[in-house]
Amino acid sequence: QVEIVESGGGLVQPGGSLRISCVVSESSFSRYAIHWYRQAPGKSRDLVGGITSDGSVNYGDSVKGRFTLSRDNAKRTVYLQMNNLKPEDTAVYYCHYLGAWGQGTQVTVSS
Repeated sequence: QVEIVESGGGLVQPGGSLRISCVVSESSFSRYAIHWYRQAPGKSRDLVGGITSDGSVNYGDSVKGRFTLSRDNAKRTVYLQMNNLKPEDTAVYYCHYLGAWGQGTQVTVSS
């Protein structure tokens, strides 16, 4: 069973930056794509972006140019660097990998 643990969330002011992480227990991590989603209160869970096994990335329109995905296969970890954060980025951020979800990490953007 795949275990996924997100971390690094917190409170940040508008315009600030934050990096969140997702660690995956599965041994074949380097072979598969992994995605970040986010869910704000009362809203659907939306795709933030994804990174393939060879490092190709794609992003949702609302975060393009502000968020950057990267992965460290040796650490079975994917990172989401978030810059120029806006209040509308406030959400719980989840990793999705091989059909499994983590518990999420809360990101709050507020002054």
